[in-house]
Amino acid sequence: MILFSTTSQRKYSRIISLVPSQTELLFHLGLEHEVVGLTKFCIHPSSWFRSKARIGGTKNININKIHALSPDLIIANKEENVREQIEELAMNYDVWLTDVNDLTGAISMINDIGKLTGKETKTTALASEINAGFQILREISSSRDKISAAYIIWKDPYMVAAHDTFINDMMHYCGMHNVFSDRSRYPQITLADIRNENATLILLSSEPFPFKEKHKKEIKEQLPGIKIELVDGEMFSWYGSRLLKSIDYFYSCLLKR
Repeated sequence: MILFSTTSQRKYSRIISLVPSQTELLFHLGLEHEVVGLTKFCIHPSSWFRSKARIGGTKNININKIHALSPDLIIANKEENVREQIEELAMNYDVWLTDVNDLTGAISMINDIGKLTGKETKTTALASEINAGFQILREISSSRDKISAAYIIWKDPYMVAAHDTFINDMMHYCGMHNVFSDRSRYPQITLADIRNENATLILLSSEPFPFKEKHKKEIKEQLPGIKIELVDGEMFSWYGSRLLKSIDYFYSCLLKR
């Protein structure tokens, strides 16, 4: 089934993760032997990426490879994975489908995974540390003027992170006003739209499109006067144990202001 009670007493011993940030969380929880498969985008930790079975990408799962691994739990995500593939898997396996759009949702997901895997003590401690760190970030950012910013995730066409996205929530904690927060999810935009929305800062993400210095220069030529920065997309969009690293990353960004 797609969703099941997190109070289930079943002990899962063969887990497949279809989400990079949640794979990293499973590693943080010490589930070395329980995790038997992951996607080709689950690059952290590198030891698992090299040694664990890969079952395709997040959007093109190899169902036959999953069958061969005989999992008893599959951890997926509403945004990362394709609905039809998840529904097919749910006909044969327990599937825990997460839906994370903000920090509150991330904390709930972490605690749910702890219940599912018998690692509640570790997830409780992790959630507490993350909450404390982001509370400090909120206090710092609230004492400063908001920066009007746009976060670009894709090129040709340009696409940005807008309302109801995890990235948008992270921008808020960094003291930024997302100039596209009145739009839904990941809309297509033009560079003229960024200028018209009076953005003073553009963030170019390292993922899913790998923006580089050459792209920064191209945009700078069309939007002179707007500050442009290359940022680590994992820090803004990975909602598992990576959030611990995000706290320090965002803190260093705030100190630059």
